[in-house]
Amino acid sequence: MLKSGRQLARGSSRDIGPRPFVKWAGGKRQLLPALLRRLPQSFRRYHEPFVGGGALFFALRGQNRLPHGARLADINPELVNAYQVVRDRVETLIVVLGTFRNDEDFYYEIRAQQPDALDPVQRAARLLYLNRTCFNGLFRENRAGHFNVPYGRYRNPQFLRENDLRAASRALCGITIEQGSFAELEQHAQPDDLVYFDPPYAPLSRTASFTSYSRGGFDEAAQRQLGDLVRRLGARGVHVLVSNSSAHLIYDIYSGDDLHIEQIMASRAINSRADRRGKVPELLIAAGPLVDELRAPNATPFTLVA
Repeated sequence: MLKSGRQLARGSSRDIGPRPFVKWAGGKRQLLPALLRRLPQSFRRYHEPFVGGGALFFALRGQNRLPHGARLADINPELVNAYQVVRDRVETLIVVLGTFRNDEDFYYEIRAQQPDALDPVQRAARLLYLNRTCFNGLFRENRAGHFNVPYGRYRNPQFLRENDLRAASRALCGITIEQGSFAELEQHAQPDDLVYFDPPYAPLSRTASFTSYSRGGFDEAAQRQLGDLVRRLGARGVHVLVSNSSAHLIYDIYSGDDLHIEQIMASRAINSRADRRGKVPELLIAAGPLVDELRAPNATPFTLVA
């Protein structure tokens, strides 16, 4: 007899701080120390237009460093809906997830559902369940916009983490969460705000691309559009920090004395081949007043990339 999802996947009862409640390609939890060291000493409002798993947001919220609030956004409607439901209806979401089970037939039944036919809580439960039980924790849609990742066959995927969800809900209370393009940020960011851009990374090779977490991907034109926006925001007095790959395209887009660019080594686990997982170079790019802070004589020394 199959046990219910609540029996299989109940989290512990201890109180925890906020942390990502979804696994997302390029998640930044393991890079948090490097990111936090590079943030401005003070800033007004926080913006994250490619929120993904939201690791940096949750870290800042847990440290009480967002007194002026935040705006989180993403182009992916299912992800944004999940954030909104976790913020506003977390207890109902927990009840719905508690009826789910880690079973292959059930997985494909849930995967086959059309999100538009579900209410917001059911849509959020579907995403969280698929996110934890699908192969390799990927979110991938085909050209028709259908989630197409196979079943992961995990013994205990823990898709219902009640305390994580409740902690995330508390952290998201009062936070603006919107669906939209990164370009819309230009009308929201003000001088002395902090913007963290974590876009789909530019591929290092033709076969290395993983930018299709939502329909349309993120091509060279979008990368260049983002680079132009980073410079405009910096010139306006906005603190800007960007993560991206060390692809030649990114060096080309962000070259110039007006920006501060550094290379760091990051662990990347999302690859179908285990021998291609491990440490890879990534870039952190700063714009605006943050550049002067990072170049100040008393700043923590880092190796600059020429």
